[in-house]
Amino acid sequence: MRVLGIDPGLTRCGMGVVDGSVGRPLSLVDVNVIRTSSDLPVAQRLVTIEKGIDAWLDEHRPEAVAVERVFARSDVSTVMGTAQASGIALVCAARRGLPVALHTPSEVKAAVTGSGRADKAQVGAMIARILRLDKPPKPADAADALALAITHIWRGGAQARLEAAVRRAR
Repeated sequence: MRVLGIDPGLTRCGMGVVDGSVGRPLSLVDVNVIRTSSDLPVAQRLVTIEKGIDAWLDEHRPEAVAVERVFARSDVSTVMGTAQASGIALVCAARRGLPVALHTPSEVKAAVTGSGRADKAQVGAMIARILRLDKPPKPADAADALALAITHIWRGGAQARLEAAVRRAR
């Protein structure tokens, strides 16, 4: 199964593609971050994110998309930007008929580290270990996107395959 993990953000939107299945070694396909300038209007930043996600979907052809579920933080402007970028990711995947799963940060941390309270360094270190990389991907948004893809393969892959089979049967 090939999964695109998206760590939504208005300034940095992490993108990571992982191939694999439960019980087998996973492999990194690609990882990067879509960046937008805070000097641009929000609408233009969202268009940049949409174009970037569309390009990744076209290039990597994932079978599913895993997006971080937006949760409340103390800074409302950060939550708004994250929610807007998340909405763009959901629309891009839905346009292609791809199954989309939302995973909470604590669910992702627990899946890759064993603790839902792991810090960014622990997540990055485990991503490097799981994908057999020399060092954790940088910035943390990139590692988080890979963690989302891994979580989806390990926890959500069976459900995504079932939904895809149902869609094909229609």
